[in-house]
Amino acid sequence: MDTIKMLLEKANRLPLLPGVYIMLDDKGEVIYVGKAKKLKNRVSSYFHGEHLPKVAAMVAKAADFQVIVAASEFEALVLENSLIKRHRPHYNILLKDDKGYPFIRMDRREEYPRMEICSRAGKDGADYFGPFGGRSQSREIIDAISKALLLPDCSRVFPRDIGKERPCLNYHLEKCAGWCLRDADAGDYRTRIEQAALILDGKSDELVAALQGEMTAAAEELRFERAAELRDRIRAIEGLQNRQRVIATAFTDTDAVGFCRGAKSCFTVLHFVEGDLIGKDVEMLDEPLESDGEAVEDLVRQYYTAAGAAIPKTVLLPCELDGAEELERLISELSGRRVHLEVPKRGERMRLVESAQLNAKEEIERRTTGEQRRLKTLEWLQRALELEELPRRIEAFDISNLGNQGIVAAMTVFQDGKPLRRDYRKFRIRDLEQQDDYASMHQAVTRRFQHYLDGDEKFAPLPDLLLIDGGEMHTLTACRALEELGLQVSCFGMVKDDRHRTRALVTADGREIGISGNQAVFSLIGSIQEETHRSAITYQRKLRGEDMASQLDAIEARTRMRFGRCFPHRPRKRSIPISTERRNSRARHHRFCRRQKAEKSGRRRRPAHGGPGQAGGVQHHPVRSGGPARPRPLRRDGTAGHRGAQPRCARGRVRGQRPQLRGPHPREPEDLRHEGRGRPERCAELSLPRGKIRHHFYRPALRRGALRPGAGADKCR
Repeated sequence: MDTIKMLLEKANRLPLLPGVYIMLDDKGEVIYVGKAKKLKNRVSSYFHGEHLPKVAAMVAKAADFQVIVAASEFEALVLENSLIKRHRPHYNILLKDDKGYPFIRMDRREEYPRMEICSRAGKDGADYFGPFGGRSQSREIIDAISKALLLPDCSRVFPRDIGKERPCLNYHLEKCAGWCLRDADAGDYRTRIEQAALILDGKSDELVAALQGEMTAAAEELRFERAAELRDRIRAIEGLQNRQRVIATAFTDTDAVGFCRGAKSCFTVLHFVEGDLIGKDVEMLDEPLESDGEAVEDLVRQYYTAAGAAIPKTVLLPCELDGAEELERLISELSGRRVHLEVPKRGERMRLVESAQLNAKEEIERRTTGEQRRLKTLEWLQRALELEELPRRIEAFDISNLGNQGIVAAMTVFQDGKPLRRDYRKFRIRDLEQQDDYASMHQAVTRRFQHYLDGDEKFAPLPDLLLIDGGEMHTLTACRALEELGLQVSCFGMVKDDRHRTRALVTADGREIGISGNQAVFSLIGSIQEETHRSAITYQRKLRGEDMASQLDAIEARTRMRFGRCFPHRPRKRSIPISTERRNSRARHHRFCRRQKAEKSGRRRRPAHGGPGQAGGVQHHPVRSGGPARPRPLRRDGTAGHRGAQPRCARGRVRGQRPQLRGPHPREPEDLRHEGRGRPERCAELSLPRGKIRHHFYRPALRRGALRPGAGADKCR
């Protein structure tokens, strides 16, 4: 603290002039370099008030600082850039590759020029194209052009190796014109190199037009082989354009800059020529100390001072820069012409910036894990709410009801930004005769934390952050419940907008904290609010459905006890027991109804065979020609009917009358016959109920006409 006070006193004595300040640690090493319009205001701001974690870490290591007063803000910008490159401070934003980006070199003064990759654009008289995003990208460009124009990409040196060895495999694969052969035309090679230079210059359309004219002339002169060769070359060059190969030029039109913060920060530059995307550069960084505007300004300055020859006419920025004029002047001096820095608000240029921003966001998503992004979001939430600890465990409450009935509360839990469903809890609100959100919230919060105080492990541990679905009064009610229990938990309310989406967090004293500026925090709080609302309303609907189902089940049970069936469209539930006596009574009732229906229809019962007082004769169908007469199988009522006859009443008797068993069939085996009335012995041995006895022999056996002695006894019905 003594060091901070000393540095604050020293900063208060600085002049209100532009300049550069240099932060030093206790070893005298440079840890940060910055510029300021007014040195006193800028430097003194580091030594009082609260700061972001990274700024606080830098200030904690700062043991001293130095300043260099500049004549203007532009001189301060130039000086800051040179000092950062010289000292490479730990807390400054540094691009990983300070050497710049690779170029493609072509020296046309040579007899056989070749395309080569180099790190910098020299002043040796050769032509340099680029820069490109990386060496692999540059190699892809060289390979694509060489394949299209049949240029060599081997390690042979021309003209030294011409005719010394047989051509390589590329010649036989028609990927090279065979420039190592003795009869190779040096003039044709020079022509194709000039065409490659046109492609690298972004003048592919001019090259295609020239080749088409040459092809047409060759066809008119009946040199069809030459015309076919030019046609293939044109198609190859057009294929490069259709695939939108990344080919930058020494004079680009527009660059769109994107910057996005996440688990890491991403700086993206998209190169556009005539509205087509031809290049993309990406740099992943740790979270900068500065605001977005200051971070973008530093990154743009370092990027274009390193790139040098690839400075475009226009640079589109995602946000306003404080030092835009000085930065524009610096880049213009480096490029030798006027460069415009713009922040578009609408139109096509705005869409280019949005595309760069989207690319930056996608790079962060691709290069970071979900856990890293969630933890970073929680860090932002911690800073926004000024929490002492990282809110790893977040609990949220919501109330749901239907009028004055079915009042419930739901508690959801989010651990490290993800829902922890096994810790969800639901509460039925008690002792409330009418709807009261505040009393319901007070009861739910009290019961939840009372369980914790009672030692219930299902309600442990305490949350790092408590969110209430409601406004200021709901939050105040929850805070009072916590105070009554003697607990201290950070509590905030989730305030919704007109679309029922959480737009801000509110404290118990009514202070709103906006979260819409940070998309990650906004999405997290919105998902918590939606999940809590879903849990509460689902539980309320479930209880409502159970209450209605219980009332309907009671009605259905009473109806079944009276009529045996309630609703035909609903399956019969086995949970309602029916006694055997009632089941038999129901069966007798159904048989009686069928008998009455048959008598009303005018049908006369046919006598059965072997009944009391009968001769035991059997009714047969008319005898068919060519075969003996066969008795038809008996029906359940004991009669032999004709084909298609409808089954009749199972017992032709009045309700309560004892059943009269019929005599045996003439072809029934002797050991299965019984004499007189009464229950058959075989059926008695099987202990079948009296009401279920129909007959004691197996009907399909008579259909087959062969019934063995003893067969069918085990299947009597």
